[in-house]
Amino acid sequence: MIKHGDLPDTLPLFPLPGALLLPRARLPLHIFEPRYLQMIEDCMKTPQRLIGMIQPLKGPEGQNHLNAIGCAGRLTGFSETEDGRYMITLAGVSRFRFLSEKEGFTPYLCANIDWKPFARDLGPAEHDSGFDRDAFFDLLERYFVAQGLDTDWESLQEAEEELLINSLGMLLPLEPEDKQAMLEAPCLSTRRETLVTLLEYALHGGSEEKLQ
Repeated sequence: MIKHGDLPDTLPLFPLPGALLLPRARLPLHIFEPRYLQMIEDCMKTPQRLIGMIQPLKGPEGQNHLNAIGCAGRLTGFSETEDGRYMITLAGVSRFRFLSEKEGFTPYLCANIDWKPFARDLGPAEHDSGFDRDAFFDLLERYFVAQGLDTDWESLQEAEEELLINSLGMLLPLEPEDKQAMLEAPCLSTRRETLVTLLEYALHGGSEEKLQ
């Protein structure tokens, strides 16, 4: 278990649109760009093996920025293919606030970051006292049918609410800005409410009118 005092002031960043990592969740990644291959090799030499996942954000004139909030993951799984690519798994540790780019000589981006707003992320799994499992699964089933998706419903039904909500937020075909909204949700109940709103919106064909 990583403690707050173990968290570094800087992180290597992996900007990836549509990739969502949440605390206590796992994200598999396929690494093939030379700069990110180098990042993985450097990461494995550090005590905590942390990488910051963050989504790019296009400015009003098309310039690239980074979202203010990302999530750090600990590299817990690693394998190398015959042609030199890496298959890795990140285990979500804590969200962070991006402060500034760190000057240096690495081919990848490093950033100065702030963990303080997200101290709760290092605690135990969250519970959502307002979670209506039956109503949620009714909505989810209608969404899956409408989207032509399939899943292991038995495993979903057995999942604890945090694992369920976070996994769906990471895996469902949501827009990058919707995934960012789920990342920035202050607690699990707000994340669940955000996901419900997104599913209802999709079911209603993108109309602003909310399903009853």
